[in-house]
Formats: sequence, C-alpha cells, structure tokens
Amino acid sequence: MYNELNYITHNEGYVDSCNTWLQGYIECSYQDLVNVFGEEQSTNFDTYKSDAEWDIRFQDGLVATIYNYKDGKNYCGSEGLEKVDLTEWHIGGQNQEVLDRIKQILINKGVELL
Repeated sequence: MYNELNYITHNEGYVDSCNTWLQGYIECSYQDLVNVFGEEQSTNFDTYKSDAEWDIRFQDGLVATIYNYKDGKNYCGSEGLEKVDLTEWHIGGQNQEVLDRIKQILINKGVELL
C-alpha cells in the first residue's frame, strides 16, 4: 500500500539528490538524525560548506536532503561546530512537501523538534 512517508536513504540504495534546493529548516540533534535515518552520507555532497548530509527518496519519487550549511568545521575551521553539536539543519528538495514529510517522520519517531 502506498504511504507518502515510506522512504529509503542513501544507506539503502541510490538517491539522486541533484536539482534539489532549500525548502526550509528543522532543528534537532545530529544524533536524532542518525537514529532515524542512519549514518550520514560520506560522499556526493559539498564537503566545503557542509559537514553532514542525508539523502532520502520517498516511495513516490520525491527526494529530500538534510544537511548543515556553513556552520561546521569544514567551512568555519576551528570556529565551526563539531558535527555532534549541530542542531540547525537545512531541508532540500524540489517542493515544500518534503519539508513536511521529514518533520512528520521525525515526530513519528519521537524526536522533539527544537
């Protein structure tokens, strides 16, 4: 049965995150994202401006990305936050629906959004 919240992550298969752009923000811990979506992606993202990224493909083909932007060690050097201390996350996609879906998945998994 179709469920708009069914998804896979980059840990489970290929997710093409090209042509996605900022749709909004969430605030939660790095560990919450690891607990819900698994380990972050280790390649295929802008490691100069971001320190962590998750790519998610929903059953209907919509794609979402979760990433930090210009606040971690990769961009700010010693002044930047460690990954485990990041709490502001950008949500990318091709429409606003992915932002709502990511929020709902986190809430359904018991994550308290800040």
